[in-house]
Amino acid sequence: MRTRSSAPSEQPNTTKSAQLPPTAEIPSKTFILPSSASDEARFIQLPNPQTGELTRYFFCPKLGIYEFTVIASSGQSPRSVLFTSNSENSASAERPSNPPKISITKNAQLLVATPIDSLFFLIPLLSPTSSPSKGLFQPLDDIIDSQDDLPKHFRHILYDEAFRNTLQARAEAICDSVEAGDEKMFRFSEEKLLKELIAKAERMIAQGLPASLEERFVRQALATPLMAVKRDDATTNGASAKGNADGEEPQEDKETPATSTSVSSPSGDSTPMTEPSPDEPKASDDVARLLRLSTALTFMKESYLPTTLCTKIDGKLSSSESPIDFKPMHDHLKHVAKLRAEAVASRSLGDFDRKRGVDDDEAEDSRAEKKRRKEEEEKRKKTGESRGVRDLKKVNTTGMKKMSDFFTKAAPKKKT
Repeated sequence: MRTRSSAPSEQPNTTKSAQLPPTAEIPSKTFILPSSASDEARFIQLPNPQTGELTRYFFCPKLGIYEFTVIASSGQSPRSVLFTSNSENSASAERPSNPPKISITKNAQLLVATPIDSLFFLIPLLSPTSSPSKGLFQPLDDIIDSQDDLPKHFRHILYDEAFRNTLQARAEAICDSVEAGDEKMFRFSEEKLLKELIAKAERMIAQGLPASLEERFVRQALATPLMAVKRDDATTNGASAKGNADGEEPQEDKETPATSTSVSSPSGDSTPMTEPSPDEPKASDDVARLLRLSTALTFMKESYLPTTLCTKIDGKLSSSESPIDFKPMHDHLKHVAKLRAEAVASRSLGDFDRKRGVDDDEAEDSRAEKKRRKEEEEKRKKTGESRGVRDLKKVNTTGMKKMSDFFTKAAPKKKT
């Protein structure tokens, strides 16, 4: 007979509760570096080609300079990274004497090393904004020695013997050079820089622009709107329907284009819409190629060139001496902008039967935003209140005196 006092003998629990790895004490970063880097590869700080601020880069004398592209998870779907060592003992059946250290970082951020042309670091060095020797041919060593405020890491790679030939080759690509004995002298040339940027842009569009750049700056820029046709008069439609009922042949509307199609509106009517006219100029392959080329050039200018130099490059591209004529692209973009303006005007003048206009939609969005802010403010106030205060608000105080009534000044006594 089992009583409450005689509990069954418990078996010893040999399984331990699973514990999560500890969170990394120091916020760590995950770098993805080239596997073929040499032992002399180092993390260095170089001046950003556009802003001049010191930024972290990866330098290998054999491979060149790498910048870091950040790949992070979105705020809607946060992720984490589990770090563990890839040891053979961890995969064996026997328990290792020194277990691998495992940690978790809450920020799943990857910094991928991406090669960057060393030419962009030489541009601020070879084309200073104010220099007494500007326009003269100089050896590369003299140009480097004339800059007293160069960061030590930048000076290190400029004097690196294994990387020196690469620097000279990239300096020749954007400079006029002459031979002076056994030494080569350089002078910065904006024309050569422009040709080098165009060659880089040509290689970019040959490999294909990223999908985001292609969609936003090429397809959307060249998309033409559909033009709406005015709705036929209701009486004309009624007369046409009556003629069909009496057996008469309906008259053909010669003014209606053959390309018009009918779409149903919310009220049940049919609104003819026209497709783009065959006479309208469409974007040719040459225009699309020029737009891709302009997009690639704009990306490089805004990412790696100083602002003053970007202005000069834009001036050379718009001049008559430009290596590329962007006039067909600009003319087509102006035509597309004109078509979009006409489409907006026709919609605003012809859509009188819409129950809600664009202004109404904006007003509704504004009201929804105000309502959301009010709810957030009320939620913050509720979180700051104690439970007792919230319970007191639920009490029915009908017919009860207010607390302020007990602290009012007493009425003066009447003299007898």
